[in-house]
Amino acid sequence: MKSRTVVDQIGRTVLIPTHLERIVSLVPSQTELLFDLGLGDQVVGITKFCVHPEEWFRSKPRIGGTKKLNFEAISALKPDLIIANKEENNREDIEQLEKIFPIWVSDINDLDSALEMIQKIAEITNTDPSTLTEEIRLGFDSLKPTRPAQNALYLIWKDPYMAAGSGTFIHDMLSRCGLENVVSETRYPELSMQEIMTLNPEVILLSSEPFPFKETHVKELQELLPEASIQLVDGEMFSWYGSRLRLAPAYFSKFLS
Repeated sequence: MKSRTVVDQIGRTVLIPTHLERIVSLVPSQTELLFDLGLGDQVVGITKFCVHPEEWFRSKPRIGGTKKLNFEAISALKPDLIIANKEENNREDIEQLEKIFPIWVSDINDLDSALEMIQKIAEITNTDPSTLTEEIRLGFDSLKPTRPAQNALYLIWKDPYMAAGSGTFIHDMLSRCGLENVVSETRYPELSMQEIMTLNPEVILLSSEPFPFKETHVKELQELLPEASIQLVDGEMFSWYGSRLRLAPAYFSKFLS
């Protein structure tokens, strides 16, 4: 079988077959991308969190969760390529898998790196992403905040509270919405209620994932921060960096209006 060398987004050199036939995806947003690139027959395994598209979620073999992989299930599928992500998958798991299978790892922290990922995955799967990437670019180019910038806190978890900090893809999406992240720490720091009150954000966004915030949580926070605008938001729009990005600008525009 003919092979070729590619470089992933963390700088690793990966030897993969020229024609891929058995792809396993360890990342929900990239699974959806593979579907939208027309790779239905080639994708043989996905995680239990790969809920889009629904037809794949119901029919494709599952290989565990993003951080709790079933190595026996992956091996049984005999993939000729595994697609992973630096943040969503554990480094130890990637190092174990790369001893046996070609594994390509993405590293996403903003829109530009997401578009780069889409282009690179299209290249290694011999597909054309031009229509998709053009739609995403045009959508974000047309996204114009209509109100003055506000300080915002984006929460992803409760007990303890965890927020999206700087250096994250969510941070970049917030800035494109005209929101200034009040969390200067990198990645996803834990915050006490006192720290949240000290930050005193004008806007608090409660994500639908990974923790499923509900109206009860809005009320809890509103009692402590009565002046803040507190909203439940679709976490997929702020954190999925695959083809779902084409839906994000319209959602953000409605959210900002």
